[in-house]
Amino acid sequence: MSEYGPKTALVTGATRGIGFETARQLAEKGVRVLLSGRAHDPTVEAARKLRESGLEVEPLVLDVTSADSVSAAVADVEDEHGRLDILVNNAGSRVEKYGRNPSEQPLRQWRETFEVNLFGLVGVTSSFLPLIRRSEAGRIVNVSSLLGSLTRHSDTESYTYSSTFKSLPAYSASKSAVNSWTVHVAFELRDTPIKVNSVHPGYTRTDMNEGGGDLDVADGAATSVRMALLDSDGPTGSYVHMGETVPW
Repeated sequence: MSEYGPKTALVTGATRGIGFETARQLAEKGVRVLLSGRAHDPTVEAARKLRESGLEVEPLVLDVTSADSVSAAVADVEDEHGRLDILVNNAGSRVEKYGRNPSEQPLRQWRETFEVNLFGLVGVTSSFLPLIRRSEAGRIVNVSSLLGSLTRHSDTESYTYSSTFKSLPAYSASKSAVNSWTVHVAFELRDTPIKVNSVHPGYTRTDMNEGGGDLDVADGAATSVRMALLDSDGPTGSYVHMGETVPW
């Protein structure tokens, strides 16, 4: 712990699944966690569950698609903590249905997907960046997906090269865009102590994919936690899973 006290982390979309587990694991490592969700009651309840385990977790209502909500959250964090050390952009949405061809997915679903997965992430990052700059060594973790990898999508040996995952073009493209944002912000912050990275959690069993996947939620959160707690010699502008680089 530094002279500034424990690190403070904000995890978006943290009322369940990988986000909730990320909040748990960070808190277990001594980080003060701001657990955020877009609705008040589920957010408060999720934080309560972790607090009952003796963890330092606070609820923070934050709808990443609402500029007013984001502004209010920034003001709350500044008033209560003065800075932000870790931002885990975990909030995400998958609204497309499996089984359709890419061209059959409605355009409205593209807009809905990008509103959360990209525009919300960009808005949250940009709004909280002044508070992250106040940290001794800020960390920004953007939760992407292997579906954001164009290389893997073109690899006939990859599980992404299948009709199942080619039926999620908007989700996949939004995660590719997240990776691009990661590279751009890492460049902007290259001369600062702040590190910005994209992570692939792994194909994790969550509500978003109807319980499909190879990993349990604890393993799915592990890469986000690792990158949130990077040492000063860790990478920036990278795309990783479990310590291994994922091809763009």
